Amino acid sequence: MDKSKRLFLKSKQSFRRSLSPIQSGDRIDYKNMSLLYRFISQQGKILSRRVNRLTLKQQRLITIAIKQARILSLLPFVNSLPFVNNEKKKFEKSESTTRTTTTVLKKKKK
Repeated sequence: MDKSKRLFLKSKQSFRRSLSPIQSGDRIDYKNMSLLYRFISQQGKILSRRVNRLTLKQQRLITIAIKQARILSLLPFVNSLPFVNNEKKKFEKSESTTRTTTTVLKKKKK
């Protein structure tokens, strides 16, 4: 068999689609917090359709429900991470900071 003909042959492996994470009984609604938390990342971003394995219609409904829940303050817009709080402490004013102004002393000597 020529190499040129081999390029067009399809593999005969079976392809099985994974099941959707949303069950038939689950209702996509802004009040269903347990469902909505599955589709939000650690930072509070809405996960993509490819990551969620949702259909286009389901992803649209999930996105609308998450946005409604954020507006009604049921979900945060951005999740605060623990390391962010530690960085804020670094920039706070420390107790004993004394600064000497050397430029002022030089001007007085002249």
